[in-house]
Amino acid sequence: MDALRSYGVCLREPALRSPRLRRGDAYKRIKRGHYKFLTTHSNAFGRNVQWRFPRAAVLPNFHLPMRSYEVKNRTSTEDIKALRLITAIKTPYLPDGRFDLEAYDDLINMQIVQGVEGVIVGGTTGEGQLMSWDEHIMLIGHTVNCFGGSIKVIGNTGSNSTREAIHASEQGFAVGMHAALHINPYYGKTSLEGLISHFDCVLSMGPTIIYNVPTRTGQDIPPCVIHTLAKSPNLAGVKECVGNDRVKQYTDNGIAVWSGNDDECHDARWNYGAMGVISVTSNLVPGLMRELMFGGKYPSLNSKLMPLIEWLFHEPNPIGLNTALAQLGVARPVFRLPYVPLPRAKRVEFVNLVKEIGREYFVGNKEVEVLNDDDFILIGRY
Repeated sequence: MDALRSYGVCLREPALRSPRLRRGDAYKRIKRGHYKFLTTHSNAFGRNVQWRFPRAAVLPNFHLPMRSYEVKNRTSTEDIKALRLITAIKTPYLPDGRFDLEAYDDLINMQIVQGVEGVIVGGTTGEGQLMSWDEHIMLIGHTVNCFGGSIKVIGNTGSNSTREAIHASEQGFAVGMHAALHINPYYGKTSLEGLISHFDCVLSMGPTIIYNVPTRTGQDIPPCVIHTLAKSPNLAGVKECVGNDRVKQYTDNGIAVWSGNDDECHDARWNYGAMGVISVTSNLVPGLMRELMFGGKYPSLNSKLMPLIEWLFHEPNPIGLNTALAQLGVARPVFRLPYVPLPRAKRVEFVNLVKEIGREYFVGNKEVEVLNDDDFILIGRY
């Protein structure tokens, strides 16, 4: 105890705090007209020590990436580039707002059976923006643990905070995700140099898809930024929502691109060289979306799906998808606010769309129904 007391006293000694100026203290001039204050005094052990004002030290690369080079179950960037159909998977909820993992697992299994090759976990469609990071990483880990051998798991670990994006990506790869999806910083937008620095910080950790959706972020990621980042061997490609002319700019230069627009994905794939699509519609009709990506040019199927796609995006995603999955009985009619279901007229319209396309092409095995307003549960606190 005496040793502990002396240690505690030592930490409080004036030798570790800024000393008072006394007669006889000296100033030593240093370069550029600055002065360094020097004083000699006794510390707790009776020794004379010289005190100087502390100077900040910058240590380059002090925070090294928290990553592993263990190759077991790892996925290469080339493996990610080979994916044609990736579903931005929906996250279902229990009535109290927690994840409905049973419904989630069923939905993932339906994707696997219908030939989907990858899933985006916790993206915009999966409402990652409404999750805590604990929930987010847990869902990524759960998906890898249960389905990682059958489907590629791409975790949305992007953020408008570089610090958060780094931390989430470290955790996502640590729990086994095969690749990361990263958006550019939104709301608190940065410069082009800032975009490059932001993405450089996360590209070192593993295969990465960069997501460009200016309608949500308020800032386009221009080709000059992507071409700079393409020097990294970990850039798997770009999820591009600007349009097919932009898609062609990248594919002509050997950069992998997935269409981020379901209404343009058929032409992007077969006319503009896209690898495939990261799709919302495939939550509902995964088999038909696979035909669209693997079966060659199929304009008649594309036209058949267009009314459904337009219905899905009548309001901002994922409002339409959440409503549709509830009507199909695949997910409970539970919404985390600020999302609310489509109005009754649009719900009736969806039932008619299902009948026109064919119930057998949609996920689930229950009859589609028109839900009433009071069937839905809206959760503000969870």
